[in-house]
Amino acid sequence: MGKVVTFGEIMLRLAPNGYYRFFQNDQLQATFGGGEANVAVSLANFGEDAAFVTKLPAHAIGQGAVNALRAMGVDVSHIVRGGDRVGIYYLEKGASQRGSVCIYDRAHSAIQEAKPEDFDWNRIFEGADWFHFTGITPALGPNLVEICRQACAAAKERGLTVSCDLNYRGKLWTREAAREAMTALCRYVDVCIANEEDAKDVFGIEAEGSDITGGKLNKEGYRSVAGQLAGRFGFSHVAITLRTSLSASDNNWAGMLYDGKESCFSREYRLHIVDRVGGGDSFGGGLIYALRRGMAPQEAIEFAVAASALKHSVEGDFNRVSVAEVEKLAGGDASGRVQR
Repeated sequence: MGKVVTFGEIMLRLAPNGYYRFFQNDQLQATFGGGEANVAVSLANFGEDAAFVTKLPAHAIGQGAVNALRAMGVDVSHIVRGGDRVGIYYLEKGASQRGSVCIYDRAHSAIQEAKPEDFDWNRIFEGADWFHFTGITPALGPNLVEICRQACAAAKERGLTVSCDLNYRGKLWTREAAREAMTALCRYVDVCIANEEDAKDVFGIEAEGSDITGGKLNKEGYRSVAGQLAGRFGFSHVAITLRTSLSASDNNWAGMLYDGKESCFSREYRLHIVDRVGGGDSFGGGLIYALRRGMAPQEAIEFAVAASALKHSVEGDFNRVSVAEVEKLAGGDASGRVQR
């Protein structure tokens, strides 16, 4: 089996301790994270050969990001060095009825100012059979749209499977800009991942009978969403995460996988959240692992949802769980009992 290549931005995450508000005390925890990097970490934890590609400065903070990925078993040999800064995001974790807050400081980061000639995709894709990116990366600027297009084209020329998490971020671009760019990029995509809002925000495809802020999801409406996405772009699979937000601390969590013929829904988990950032990325990592292992659709969606359910119990962006832990939860053991 070949390696999985992911491409995007890794950022410095600065967060108050625990559930403190910004500057409630004078300490911030420094870690690293970012959509595609988080997916690579999940896959490396599952024993996959996973590589992450980005551009980072050659200073100590950039090296810290490289070291964090290397420590998790991710191949960092194709990370380009250059530029002046690492993007930052500040996270204040929510609790109960107070929602989490993310503040981004990523303008002029090394990857945002990257050029297409920085990346030799034919060399990067040697020995690879899967390429993954998210909608966050082309949202960083027109140059990143072109870099993603070149990466996708090279991947398809070499016969790689391409997956994309739509991951719409309204703070980065408008719906109109997202629709134009992602319509072009999704022509290369085989496996599309989305949440309950992405399809509406990017492509105007909405599940009927759902009220996301009111905590109501019409699961059956997402069969139509998945079918419309697959019909428009020719995706072999469409996976949708289904989050019912009861509060910042408690969510119901499930997922659906459409394989072009039928839709499979996972069991639903009641989550008491430690850290929800990276939850969707851990779903993507679990899904990629499951599909690469040839799991049947129902088994694949159960694995992906279980992997992401466990991530909500882990501090930081990275999902630090094993295949055995995921399989135990997917198999029905959600007791959380002490393991002796």
